[in-house]
Amino acid sequence: MFTQLPDLASRALGGSVLYANDESFAEKECLIRASDPVFVPENFGNKGQIYDGWETRRRREPGFDFAVIRLGVPGTVRGVVIDTAYFKGNFPPQCSVEGACVEGYPSIEELLKADWKPLVSREPIEGHTENAFAVDSAERVTHVRLIMHPDGGVARLRVHGEPRPDLKEFADLPLDLAAVASGGRCLESSNTFYSDANNTLLPGHANHQADGWETGRRRGEGNDWMRLRLAGRGTVDVVEVDTSHMKFNAPGEVRLRGFDAESGKSMEDDSAWFDILPRTRVQPDGLHRFRVRDMPPATHAHLDIYPDGGIARLRMIGMLTPEARAALGA
Repeated sequence: MFTQLPDLASRALGGSVLYANDESFAEKECLIRASDPVFVPENFGNKGQIYDGWETRRRREPGFDFAVIRLGVPGTVRGVVIDTAYFKGNFPPQCSVEGACVEGYPSIEELLKADWKPLVSREPIEGHTENAFAVDSAERVTHVRLIMHPDGGVARLRVHGEPRPDLKEFADLPLDLAAVASGGRCLESSNTFYSDANNTLLPGHANHQADGWETGRRRGEGNDWMRLRLAGRGTVDVVEVDTSHMKFNAPGEVRLRGFDAESGKSMEDDSAWFDILPRTRVQPDGLHRFRVRDMPPATHAHLDIYPDGGIARLRMIGMLTPEARAALGA
């Protein structure tokens, strides 16, 4: 399901709502909050009931309302969720979503004139519902435009996809090879009962316990894990395992392994994986930094936590291989 992919528009990833033609009732910035929408009944302000979302006035003339969002990380969109939580009598009957690729730092005027292409055609949506739409497009986009036909309110816009940042300017510099901002992402994980494993790859420090990855309490044998695709083929020099805010639910130990897709071996072959960080004890609520040396190149990584628990952030600082750097230049 595409919702397992990172939300490229999220404020937590650096997304921004640059423009809305109207926000009379509720602010456009609410659209990309990482948190779930909340609602307090009979909580009135000067403009009426306060909503945790974007809401326009009642349109009395033909047309539509729209908002322009800069993605935190450019990428290929695989699906969109238009969440109308708590908008029950004031949601738009139809919505559409468009994408554009505009490099650099365009002005609003330039963005409004951009070559916008459809990601989600004009579709009916329901109130107080997470309206999910798969996207069939190979286009790389830097911005999206949410259009409400004709007006109303939307609580959140989630733009799930595969990150495709432009790393040419950073190809010869150390990178966090695991970070979503660099192009890394979580492919799968054993358990996401409390929070998503992709959170560990977000920028900055975790703000609270739910701003990381936390599994349910394991009662059987085995351990929890997550598997990553790195930003590119590279060698890892420093590993950071951050358990901030995980005070009574941090794992006891962690292990990090690497896999090179160019080895010709199968990812399912356990012998194809090599230790980047052997099984190592970690402490609650703290940043652990490990210098690793003479690592072979890797395209993927696998983090085991023993037996369960949560981590806030995972960093894998290293360098892309010369071949990977050359491919970026091309």
